[in-house]
Amino acid sequence: MPSKSSARLAALTVAAVCSAATLVVTGSPAHADSVRVHDIQGTTRLSPYAGQQVTDVPGTVTGVRGYGSSRGFWLQDPSPDADPATSEGVFVFTGSAPKVAVGDAVTVSGTVTEYVPGGASSGNQTLTEITRPTVTVVSGGNPVPAAKRITARSVPRAYTPAGDAAEDGSVDALPLRPARYALDYYESLEGMNVQVSDTRVVGATDPYTELWVTVKPAENPNRRGGTVYGSYGSQNTGRLQIQSLGAVADFPDAEVGDTLAGTTAGPLDYNQFGGYTLVAGALGTLREGGTERETTRAQQRDELAVATYNVENLDPSDATFAAHAAAITDHLRSPDIVSLEEIQDDNGATDDGTVSAGATVAKLIDAIVAAGGPRYDWRSVDPVDKADGGEPGGNIRQVFLFNPERVSFTDRAGGDATTATAVTKVRGKAALTLSPGRVDPADPAWENSRKPLAGEFVFRGRTVIVIANHFASKGGDQGLTSRHQPPARISETQRHLQARAVNTFVKDILDTQRNADVVTLGDINDFEFSTTTRLLEDDGALWSAVKSLPRSERYSYVYQGNSQALDQILVSPSIRRGGDFAYDSVHLNAEFHDQISDHDPQVLRFRP
Repeated sequence: MPSKSSARLAALTVAAVCSAATLVVTGSPAHADSVRVHDIQGTTRLSPYAGQQVTDVPGTVTGVRGYGSSRGFWLQDPSPDADPATSEGVFVFTGSAPKVAVGDAVTVSGTVTEYVPGGASSGNQTLTEITRPTVTVVSGGNPVPAAKRITARSVPRAYTPAGDAAEDGSVDALPLRPARYALDYYESLEGMNVQVSDTRVVGATDPYTELWVTVKPAENPNRRGGTVYGSYGSQNTGRLQIQSLGAVADFPDAEVGDTLAGTTAGPLDYNQFGGYTLVAGALGTLREGGTERETTRAQQRDELAVATYNVENLDPSDATFAAHAAAITDHLRSPDIVSLEEIQDDNGATDDGTVSAGATVAKLIDAIVAAGGPRYDWRSVDPVDKADGGEPGGNIRQVFLFNPERVSFTDRAGGDATTATAVTKVRGKAALTLSPGRVDPADPAWENSRKPLAGEFVFRGRTVIVIANHFASKGGDQGLTSRHQPPARISETQRHLQARAVNTFVKDILDTQRNADVVTLGDINDFEFSTTTRLLEDDGALWSAVKSLPRSERYSYVYQGNSQALDQILVSPSIRRGGDFAYDSVHLNAEFHDQISDHDPQVLRFRP
């Protein structure tokens, strides 16, 4: 998966270029005397005045944004109508620092625009704005309209209606039903002054001074304070992104499980990175929840410990080697085998044809030794330059670390970026023709994506075949707040092909040796309930061991306040039937603001 920072920087570039609307409906000029904010907002997601000129729209300034690519202010009518579907607030896009202050009574003339954050191809909903404005300040120091309280009771349980099939699944033109659907409720408050109180943090503060809270603390909770995403129909309606109109230095460094105590209030915005967002003029006080990084137990003498860990674009220039070494040595208790994902080449994102990763891996191994861990040995296969996706020039790949004092690696030469390993029989047992080797790298399923790395290990005389994976990212999928409902998950197509390819390879192993011990693991970039996982498990060839955990503990990643499982370890029937295994999702990154990776590692212990 590309790093969040690279994805965000690309999106910010788009936002800066697309400061004008990407969706405009033209019409005849509106009559000045008849238009107020609720008329502009209307009873659907699209303004009935989109593309039209409006004159002298009255209201009070509730918030001013003088930074970033979307400068302007929020205007709210202090004389609302009686329709709960019509918002009384709207954003006025000025493009430069606004010359108004909170509490100013103003009139605004300009063009009503439906702006699509992220561009039309993103599938995002539109944000109703007044653009190219002429602003007249009538008076200052006026009371700001009272903030609408968003609570567990006010947000409906149902998330969104299905989109209009005749309009490509769009919800744009559907009448808003704020008492029935959460997204309709939030849309009916777009641009208005809102508030939440004593909300639990479910998404840690990120580098862009954002965090996520929930107004529904009882909605799919886990024991560490997060909100679990357990199905496509369980989107968790209480989640809300929080930003701040104040100084960056004043934004709290929050972890999942903390609380924003007291009142957090400000205009309700809509953006491409999280949908509905409370842009706070007043932030609650951070109350720590005591969430600590987890440590798993050590494996017993006769248990093989196999782990997967996405180290997020690790290259020799990074400052996180000691922290990653501590994670592996102290928190994972030095697993016997570690599948690392997102190991970059020896000069990171520099795009000069370098593909080797020996310096990157050596630096990590040395750091592990310095942290008191074993001196791991390692195996991998260098990719073809720029053929495996990820950060351009970085050439990410999977790498096996293994502790030679506990486990041995069976080397069979010949594996390279383009040569496929296959299954053969050696002394009546399944074996790989190349070890390490890649699984069917020429298959179109792996185009511009990481190819699976297969290796043969021996523990206490028993062979275990391990397949390390990093499936195609979710880039390009529409968000949960998309104008298309249900949102399109176009990235699944490639992951489904990848899952079938890995499943076929595992079946070849099991056809050769019915009781073979096979572990398939890595950053699957999909959920334990997804079709991707079902295709990996097809015909019982594999089983995702994360499902041995309680539903509330099945997560390795936190995205937009949803704790979810993207990293998985799947096992063959012989391991599952044995029943003597233990699975742990070790939460030491995803819930913390100072994370060294956006993924939590997973570890499986079993007796081959």
